[in-house]
Amino acid sequence: MTILDPAEMRTATEKQAVPSGAGQTDAREKHTATGLAQRGSSPRPPASNSFLDRFFQITKRGSTLAREFRGGIVTFFTMAYIVILNPLILGGFSAQNAPTDVAGGWLSAAQVGAVTGLTAGVMTVLFGLIANLPFGLAAGLGINSFLAVAVIHEVTWPEAMGLVVINGILIVLFGVTGARTAIFKAVPKELKAAITVGIGLFIAFIGFVDSGFVRATKGGPPVQLGNDGSITSIPTLVFIVGLLVMGILVARKIQGGLLIGIVATTVLAAVVEAVMHIGPGSAANPGGWHLNTPVLSGQLVSAPDFSLVGHFDLFGSFSRIGGLAATMLVFTLVFTNFFDAMGTMTGLAKSAGVAYNDGTFPKLKSAFIVEGLGAVAGGATSGSSNTVYIDSAAGIGEGARTGLASVVTGLLFLGSMFLTPLTSVVPLEVAAAALVVVGAMMMAQIREIKFSKFSVALPAFLTIVTMPLTYSIANGIGVGFISWAVIHSASGKGRKVHPLMWVVTLGFLIYFARGPISALMGA
Repeated sequence: MTILDPAEMRTATEKQAVPSGAGQTDAREKHTATGLAQRGSSPRPPASNSFLDRFFQITKRGSTLAREFRGGIVTFFTMAYIVILNPLILGGFSAQNAPTDVAGGWLSAAQVGAVTGLTAGVMTVLFGLIANLPFGLAAGLGINSFLAVAVIHEVTWPEAMGLVVINGILIVLFGVTGARTAIFKAVPKELKAAITVGIGLFIAFIGFVDSGFVRATKGGPPVQLGNDGSITSIPTLVFIVGLLVMGILVARKIQGGLLIGIVATTVLAAVVEAVMHIGPGSAANPGGWHLNTPVLSGQLVSAPDFSLVGHFDLFGSFSRIGGLAATMLVFTLVFTNFFDAMGTMTGLAKSAGVAYNDGTFPKLKSAFIVEGLGAVAGGATSGSSNTVYIDSAAGIGEGARTGLASVVTGLLFLGSMFLTPLTSVVPLEVAAAALVVVGAMMMAQIREIKFSKFSVALPAFLTIVTMPLTYSIANGIGVGFISWAVIHSASGKGRKVHPLMWVVTLGFLIYFARGPISALMGA
């Protein structure tokens, strides 16, 4: 995450001079491996002839087995909250505390938890083996919330999951045909850098909100520091301690700094809870722990219930609400899924140092296809669309550079199906501290944006700030695309706007106006 040194800059210049074809691919791989070795906090490890090293190209990317395992574990711990949170969003323990669909149906929280761990585990392992990138996949928070808040008021849960499956099939087709890759390559490098920075700011903001460090207000400014401008919550203090501990460890380049910080802060949280009995946060206990209370109690192992697997209706929504209304829902799902994942993978690849100079990365097409399959699998298991998680940046910050880290993360997710009480020991405040640290790391990409050129500066700025302010990566990308195309064309630089940028810009205009369009067409 440091600024390129002169040797790296020379390597980048040499790469740009290489003609297209096989030679360019070799130069890209050499550039990526060299950059990784130079960025590392320790000398490049010696070559290994082990199967794992050859298959995952661990040494070639300047990593080690220890870093990959460590990174995979850290990614799991920063993502493990989804095993608890997804069932709370999609399901409940009775019809009274669960989102009910148009027919009064609801999903069991225990069953949603089981398929959440199953799908995340299988898809993350598959992604690691096929795409060989250190990215974790799980149920996307944007789409699952959209399903629970908006979609099920029009269709049943099986019909809603059928729409998710259709969304995934379309995304896979975009990946197979190369359309997704072509759109990715059409995005200017400055916008790709802005997407990375925006994601960094976004995940840091998520960390601040999840920890209670930043709270919404009922009057005055939209958000404020803590409670009425003061830090009065013990869990928030634990977050601050964890943030400082992790920041110190990373600043001192301690191997395993993030993992050590997560474990140490979790132990601190457990001790605090044992002494003070703070309990879970609620309206009656606003100073409690968010989501997870750091306590080990009761049964630690339980058998998962996979009853929701295959519980979807592919075309039922088209019959219930009509083709136009169902198509608009699919359009929303595809745009959110497509560009959230594209932006996330852009940022993660840059953070991992595996991105090429044009912003692409190894096995780009394979990554897009597997990510699309995650949406299909998520709908087919009723756990919602699975996508690449920005939280993977925590494992990358720990040193993960290959798909082996993803395999480790995926196996831990599969294990979480049986150990849900154990995965819930890490409080959200601890995971939030790791997200803030990683967000700071990702901000380093801002150096690639030429803010001296306002035609570049404004679209980049809008991309960066829109993501955290709207809690959506897709919204930030959309605003960036539209402003880039319009400003460059109006300022006489229309030739710098790729034709595909205009196609996507038109799509985003429809996306942002989908509500009025649906109302106008009677959908």
